[in-house]
Amino acid sequence: MIVNETLKTIKQRRSIRSFKDEQIREEELQAVLEAGLYAPNAGDQSWHFTVVQNRELLDRLNLAAKEVAKQMEMEHLRKLGKNEKFNCLYGAPTLIMVSGNEHAPVPLEADCAAATQNLLLAAESIGLGSCWIFFVLLAFYSSEGSELRKQLKIPEGYRPYCSAVLGYKKATVVNVPDRRKPNLITYIR
Repeated sequence: MIVNETLKTIKQRRSIRSFKDEQIREEELQAVLEAGLYAPNAGDQSWHFTVVQNRELLDRLNLAAKEVAKQMEMEHLRKLGKNEKFNCLYGAPTLIMVSGNEHAPVPLEADCAAATQNLLLAAESIGLGSCWIFFVLLAFYSSEGSELRKQLKIPEGYRPYCSAVLGYKKATVVNVPDRRKPNLITYIR
């Protein structure tokens, strides 16, 4: 089996949902963002990253997303929306939203997802905790959605497709056993 630092980072990365209050250092943020910019894409890098480190705005995004979740058909999401203790950002000090140009000639969800994966792997490689967050995107369907887009300075014609939180891990992550499902690969040789 081939092993190197990149493959080790991929295998050891876990979603972190418990963060220290301390903000990440600027050089760590810049390293993660640069990795996101180097993600594979359909050729025109039609994405935009929005970094949110303002606690008041992070709390507002959480509450707006929860308001939308309370009205959703999926019972699981409704329960989370009604749970006063639930914070969809898990108290992380940094949120990165990845928006895509809605007028790009190719599906942007894939480009934004690739950039988000690079963000997560870069965070792990430098010792930061991270978690891919869908729930917070519900905030843009709230009554505050338009105002939030303006406050976050999301460019006109761009839509938030993905997001991730970053911070210092509150606890050491124990290496959990591999839980990959069997039979996910078919070979035709």
